[in-house]
Amino acid sequence: MNDIQRRVLTEAKRWLDTPYQHQASECGAGCDCLGLIRGIYRRLYGGEPVAPPPYTPDWAEECGEETLQKAARDWLVEIPNAQARPGDALLFRMSPDAPCKHIAILSAPNIITHAYWGRAVVESFFVPYWQRRWVHSFRFPEKDVSL
Repeated sequence: MNDIQRRVLTEAKRWLDTPYQHQASECGAGCDCLGLIRGIYRRLYGGEPVAPPPYTPDWAEECGEETLQKAARDWLVEIPNAQARPGDALLFRMSPDAPCKHIAILSAPNIITHAYWGRAVVESFFVPYWQRRWVHSFRFPEKDVSL
């Protein structure tokens, strides 16, 4: 595990129990899955590369484009799934023919941290339900961090 991954895990723990709130990204106040990643990125690097445009809960189904996957490829470092380690971000496709729509932090080999719709930021077991939907892995880039 590298220093960035350790910092991601430290920051992800701070977000636990943050209520789920669509489009939000404030630790303790509210976030969705993208907001969790945005908040961690801000804490690590001092800001966000770009602010996402407004999006609806069914944005992926409506547009049919790989918006989340493209953003992850633009700002994180894609790695093979087999190389994913705690502190890396995992991207999920909720159905085989839909664009990627969920993102989480791998917290341990069998645990993910994510903003869970209708609940909060939680640690969940990385069970077959999630494993079947996992399609891409990303590492936060190695650069100066503000944490």
